[in-house]
Amino acid sequence: MNIKDFRSGRWLKAYKSKYFIPEKINHSFVWTDEAVDELLEAASLKLGELNSFARFVPDADMFIKMHIYKEAVVSSKIEGTQTNMEEAFSDETEIRPERKDDWREVNNYIQAMNYAIEALKTIPLSNRLICKAHKLLLSSVRGEHKQPGEFRKSQNWIGGATLKDAVFVPPVHTEVPDLMSDLERFLHNEDIKTPHLIRIAIAHSQFETIHPFLDGNGRTGRLLITLYLISKGILEKPLLYISDFFDKHRQLYYDNLSICREKNALAQWIKFFLIAVVETSDKSCNALKSIIDYKNTVEKEKILTLGKRIKSGLTLFHYLFSKPVIQVKDVEKAVSLSPKAANNLIRQFVKLGILKEITGYQRNRVFVFDDYIKAFEG
Repeated sequence: MNIKDFRSGRWLKAYKSKYFIPEKINHSFVWTDEAVDELLEAASLKLGELNSFARFVPDADMFIKMHIYKEAVVSSKIEGTQTNMEEAFSDETEIRPERKDDWREVNNYIQAMNYAIEALKTIPLSNRLICKAHKLLLSSVRGEHKQPGEFRKSQNWIGGATLKDAVFVPPVHTEVPDLMSDLERFLHNEDIKTPHLIRIAIAHSQFETIHPFLDGNGRTGRLLITLYLISKGILEKPLLYISDFFDKHRQLYYDNLSICREKNALAQWIKFFLIAVVETSDKSCNALKSIIDYKNTVEKEKILTLGKRIKSGLTLFHYLFSKPVIQVKDVEKAVSLSPKAANNLIRQFVKLGILKEITGYQRNRVFVFDDYIKAFEG
């Protein structure tokens, strides 16, 4: 199908409302829009550059956790969750009671991402895997009573207080299994030659239109992007946090999804999606470059000033890349130090500007690897 001939679907009447049935997508897509070709090439090149970090940068895996946390925080933020990076890395016992639900939602996203990436080693990306990830997303948080891990069995809607004033009403629940099966077949259909970045752009729009779950569709749909790119070898590590772009351009994100449905503007959505890939890939590359430079500078100019503490200092410094929010007890365990020695080492790190104390308490103090976190917040 030529994208210019794309018809997104049709509206059908139901009791007290009307709902939208998207056209199935399991077929080839072609286009004559040169802007799509240009953006597709740029996105592919940028992802190639990002993959080079995963292959060649020493200790690249220690950055992966931060990217997953970043994606989790921002993807949840789009849905209204208010947790920052410092809180996301903190233990649940350190989180204020009124923020614990938000903290759990972010950490559920991390668990779902980690589970799904590991599962892809043995099973294909499928509705079964998506449902399992969704169940983890909604475990013990708001939405836990809305059929986690199961396609919905009732009508949902987007915006508005009721179906009558909803901004958008997805397909009736009886259509969901068939539509999701079609989406799954589209992702894996080797008989069509639609490039993977175009394919996942279309699949993401289709997923959000189907809205197959009662809750958590946005987070699951954005998770699907990363999982697809990894499953096809387009992205070697989860270093692309596309939710950051969607959050910064939130209204444009919603608008482009809407006009894709309402005006059949699939090309416009694809271009927006490819721009998101280009810009977030570029941002990830720049963040990694700056962090590598920072790591080398600290090791050469700060850690080497620790004298007899150089070995324990290097151990703690490398540990901070996987746990940038710590307490004294963490240092005791990670570096095998007594409480007094751990306190002394932390004091040195604060003096050198590597750590920053954020609680002001005499006891149970919390320290942040501030420059590292800021590299991902820009």
